Amino acid sequence: MYPISFQKLINQFSALPGIGPKMAERLVLYIYKLDSEKIEQFIADLHNIKNIKSCKSCFNIAQNELCAICMDKTRDSTQLCVVEESLDIIPIERSRAFHGFYHVLGGTIKKSNIENITAQQLVKRIEKSCFTDIILATNFTTEGDYTAMYIHKLISSLDIKVFRIARGLATGSDIEYADDMSIRSSLSNRELL
Repeated sequence: MYPISFQKLINQFSALPGIGPKMAERLVLYIYKLDSEKIEQFIADLHNIKNIKSCKSCFNIAQNELCAICMDKTRDSTQLCVVEESLDIIPIERSRAFHGFYHVLGGTIKKSNIENITAQQLVKRIEKSCFTDIILATNFTTEGDYTAMYIHKLISSLDIKVFRIARGLATGSDIEYADDMSIRSSLSNRELL
């Protein structure tokens, strides 16, 4: 139905998480209708994503060695919020309820595969820092709860308070999709573990 290059682009978009074939088709049609300058800018931005890396401190998405949050000297250096993915930082920041630093695990523990997350780097970071409060903000899923328990056990011997965000978020929900008020409530009502 479509030219081969057009269909290939639809296939690329539909391979992205959360985008089905119909949405992919709409996106490609939208891009097709853009003027040449905007298409070139889109291509350049897509190409430049190769230059984005992980922050060497917190593993968030970064343009430089450190992400913008780790470079911010005005943040509360006593608080660290541990999240599963970089996407989880966005709604927490948007809620304006947390002013400390973050640590991105890069996922959850799946079937006892602990090597896939940055847990050991987290322990080293806590040992070298002045954090007094650690907030575990993993999703309220079985894997998120298991990961939070594992991290708590891993850092329980350190002289810090470990909190779990409150269940202001529905069980089984992802932080990235939560509204600002739910995030603010769960951070404000966090529980000491």
